[in-house]
Amino acid sequence: MFTGIIEEIGTIKGIKRGNRSVVLEVKAKKVLEDLKVGDSIATNGVCLTVISFDSGSFCADVMPETMQRSNLGELRAGSPVNLERALSLNGRLGGHIVSGHVDGMGKIVGREKDENAIRVTIATSGELLRYIVEKGSITIDGISLTVVSVSDSVFTVSVIPHTRDETTLVKKQVGDNVNLENDVIAKYVEKLMRPASPAEPKGGLTLDFLLANGF
Repeated sequence: MFTGIIEEIGTIKGIKRGNRSVVLEVKAKKVLEDLKVGDSIATNGVCLTVISFDSGSFCADVMPETMQRSNLGELRAGSPVNLERALSLNGRLGGHIVSGHVDGMGKIVGREKDENAIRVTIATSGELLRYIVEKGSITIDGISLTVVSVSDSVFTVSVIPHTRDETTLVKKQVGDNVNLENDVIAKYVEKLMRPASPAEPKGGLTLDFLLANGF
């Protein structure tokens, strides 16, 4: 589990490619502190398991499903990546609940300065947009951000100077792909609203159920 608060920008040091998978070697510093094999590190928002590490980098497997869902397949040696270690139970949840399980990708289609902030507009599929709401949370390349506005085809976020300087988002260009993770709570609520089986005429969570249970 992560917070979406990026700890540092790492650099892809090497890539070992399989047919549909890769092993990434990521140059880093802060996330290597107290690191162990088997630990999780969110890399551009993707939860990766550390398989080996040394004093200056770590390695992680990327499976075909992740390659298909995320922009990790577009990385090259020298590419910058956002890094965050898994949340410890005694830490602060400064962003929002992030699982590191990317739902899909979006494309940067606009960027404009808004006084001390930068507004970034991202286009994505309707399948992902259905879970994105104004003032809700969205994870973009591992960064916890608040949605400013949303339409049928795009949504917009506003990036403050600290996030601008400490992450890769505004360094990307219009046309670049970004990883998106929707708020997991929205997906669970939708699932609960569906019928439990074809024989059940209504969803599992109904107004009658809420009233009967004191809501």
